[in-house]
Amino acid sequence: MNRKAVVEAVKAIPAGKDHAWDGLSEDERPATAAELGAALERYRRSRGRPKLERPKVSITLRVDADVADALRASGKGWQTRMNDALKAWLREHPST
Repeated sequence: MNRKAVVEAVKAIPAGKDHAWDGLSEDERPATAAELGAALERYRRSRGRPKLERPKVSITLRVDADVADALRASGKGWQTRMNDALKAWLREHPST
């Protein structure tokens, strides 16, 4: 049987009859649409970093140029150090 005959034979299979399960092995049973959907959802949830309970928020903050220059000059991680400094200020100046 050549390639063309195989392709024609596959095309001739009626929709929904393209997999024959003998009913013996559960591992060979075709997945249902619900099972495929649930597996896809589990896969999507498992990708990437774990979700944070309180994720950081992106904001735009305008500061004086000398302040920005000094922070950037302090090297990699300057945004984290700025965040830590703001947290420390908030601890020292609690709102009522």
